[in-house]
Amino acid sequence: MRSEPAEPHPLIRDRWSPRALDPAAVVDAGALTRMLNAARWAPSYGNTQPARYLVGVRGTATFDRVHALLNRGNQAWAANAGALLVGCAQTANAKGEVPYAEYGVGLATENLVLQAVAEGLVAHQMAGFDADAVVAEFGLPASVRPLVAIAVGVLGSPDLLPEDRRARETAPRERLPLAELAFTDRWGTAFATVRE
Repeated sequence: MRSEPAEPHPLIRDRWSPRALDPAAVVDAGALTRMLNAARWAPSYGNTQPARYLVGVRGTATFDRVHALLNRGNQAWAANAGALLVGCAQTANAKGEVPYAEYGVGLATENLVLQAVAEGLVAHQMAGFDADAVVAEFGLPASVRPLVAIAVGVLGSPDLLPEDRRARETAPRERLPLAELAFTDRWGTAFATVRE
């Protein structure tokens, strides 16, 4: 007898990356601190903890500086975020090169994003920003590399977006079937969680 795959935890199932953010909503300091602490507790290679974050709360100069370094398409909607962050990788420490630093930032940022969901917030990760300009604007050392910008806020109405962006915001979320992601015995043989 086969059954449908088990659903993941609601924090994971409910996580998504909307662009429609409420421009009047505030991301309070407590929620932001809990998100950063969630990132801090992420696993990392040899406990090197390579994730670093630039944090700008809406209404501050740091927010405006991060916002200015987003690409034009992201600037249009990210101005409504309660906070803008840039996730960076500390690629070297006193012992030398930090292995898997990018992977560590990915793990930490997923923790941060899931904590945002737990706080009743949404987070949208972006590659569309000028990493070189972030380095120059914020004086990052040579060992720190910006990897991702993150908008955090409160979900708003899709009507806040231009008409051409609304369809994606309201479309059903889709993921590849589990049979295309998990294999056993040899590549391409789907892992079956329930055996007949």
